[in-house]
Amino acid sequence: MTPESGPGQISERLGPGTFLLAFLIVCTTVVVLLLLGRNLICTCGTVKLWHGEVFSSENSQHIADWYSPSHFVHGTLFYGLLAWLTGRFSVGVRFNLAVLAEAGWEILENTDFIIKRYRELTVSFDYFGDSIINSVSDIGFMSAGFLLAWRVPVWVSILVAIGLELLAAFVIRDNLTLNIIMLLFPIDAIKAWQMG
Repeated sequence: MTPESGPGQISERLGPGTFLLAFLIVCTTVVVLLLLGRNLICTCGTVKLWHGEVFSSENSQHIADWYSPSHFVHGTLFYGLLAWLTGRFSVGVRFNLAVLAEAGWEILENTDFIIKRYRELTVSFDYFGDSIINSVSDIGFMSAGFLLAWRVPVWVSILVAIGLELLAAFVIRDNLTLNIIMLLFPIDAIKAWQMG
């Protein structure tokens, strides 16, 4: 049984219109990122499926990296938050609101203000913004997290999100939680531990 399909309820489906609108949001995001001067792909000239080196100018330049799980967690969080705030809306509307929120973050994250903040307050000294292919991929990871949270029991979503946060913290000493803390309320002790 999924969160959307309890006894006596009809399970919702996402129609083609939902995905068309999500596609249009992503296309608009690509245009805005181009206008912001973001590179389509890594300036190294290659596109990698995975780039695992965090302290590298190629981080956030390829399809997936150690920050991709954070975007997946965004999706699980957006699902829960939107179910709570807008539970009467269809899952398709909530999905597109989540895509819009993630697209908005990708645009904001690639402004000079946020790039500078990352470089000054976090361990992301080599961060120069995302490539467009990475931003689009991040929206895809968020979408996958949202769709998983829609289809599985709440406890599974919570365990997956916690597991991904712990994995990233163990492997790269960073994750969504630490990222938020360091962007909003930088703590020297966390930064020192991250630099390990």
